[in-house]
Parts: sequence; C-alpha cells; structure tokens
Amino acid sequence: MVSSCLASPATARGGSALRLQLQPRGCRVTCLADAGGAGSGGRVKAVGGFACGLLAAWAVASAPSPVFAAGQRLPPLSTDPKRCEAAFVGNTIGQANGVYDKVLDLRFCDFTNDKSNLKGKTLSAALMSGAKFDGADLTEVVMSKAYAVGASFKGTNFTNAVIDRANFGKADLEGAIFKNTVLSGSTFDEANMKDVDFEDTLIGYIDLQKLCRNTSINEGTRLELGCR
Repeated sequence: MVSSCLASPATARGGSALRLQLQPRGCRVTCLADAGGAGSGGRVKAVGGFACGLLAAWAVASAPSPVFAAGQRLPPLSTDPKRCEAAFVGNTIGQANGVYDKVLDLRFCDFTNDKSNLKGKTLSAALMSGAKFDGADLTEVVMSKAYAVGASFKGTNFTNAVIDRANFGKADLEGAIFKNTVLSGSTFDEANMKDVDFEDTLIGYIDLQKLCRNTSINEGTRLELGCR
C-alpha cells in the first residue's frame, strides 16, 4: 500500500500532514493522510528506523544546492581513475538536503549485482548518467538531487532508501524495488517502470500524480498506487 502523505517538508497538501515526535529512544515520523488522499485509504503510516531519521532531517533542512535538469550541460567527465570506487564511500556530509563535500561522478560506472558496497551510502547530487546498477543493493541509500538520466536500475533494491528530488528521466527501472522508500520530488519522465514494486512507498500526492503519467507502469501497479 502506497502512503501518499509527503507533499512538502513544511506544508501539507490534499489533507495530508507530517508529524515529527521526539521520543526517548529516537524519533517517530507519522504521516497522516485523509481518506480522500490518492492511494492512502485513510491509513496512518509510521516510518521507523533509518528512514525516520533521514526524513526528519529532510523536513527541517532543505538548503539550496545545484540541481541538474534534463538537457542541462553537465561538467566534464572526471579523469579520476578511482571515481567509480568513490561511491563505496559516498559523500561524507551530504544528507537529505543535497549538500555534498565532493562531486560524485559515477557516469558510465558499472555496479551490476553489487550486493554490499553501496548499502546505506549517501550519494547526494551524484552524477549517474549511463551508469549500471542492475541487481545492485541500494537499501537505505540517500540519493538527494542525484542525476540519473539514462542510467540502468533493472531489479535494483531501493528498500528503506531516501530518494529526494532525483532525476530518473529515460532511466531503465524495470523490476526495481521501492519498498518503504521515501520518494519525494523525483522525476521519472520517459523512464521504463515496468514491474516496479512500490509496496509501502512514501510519496507526496503531487508527486504521485506526476508518476501516474508514466505509461510503462503496469496496470496492477497503477491500481496499487491509486492512479486514476
């Protein structure tokens, strides 16, 4: 079941709201959706663990930083011979606001079936065009403002990830898993989204409307999302 409750970090739309509660053992983020919200079914969705902390950070910090749009000129390809391996470290200070201490140029890198090196990494504002992440384990990653136009994520596992304002234009996401993923402000123009798993995905109402315009999404998945 998709939770359509994250319209924006500070305001709610379509009868939805975000509540952050500090508790002795951590934080609790509760998304409140009314019965009229698309795909919400009037349910209350509680986000726990890793995604909770990152969602709270995203809700209180959204400092502006460059976002690459489709068709925009990108910087020259890095000549660093270890630029692909930099993904195994990630950005040390990048969080959900997309601030980063160095540019991660992962364009045309091949991470096919990588099951251990990318889990939980912060890949803020990473350049991923032409890269391959097919079958890779990207659980609990932070991909704020990543530019993944034309990248391949076939069967990639994004469970419990925070993907905020990423550009997946023309990317191949067939069979990708977004289970319990925070998916906010991201675009999927002309992306292949056949057989994508959106179980318990947290997505804003406006973002959901845009996502539903993608005609490659299976009919069953469209019903699960609440597409009209």
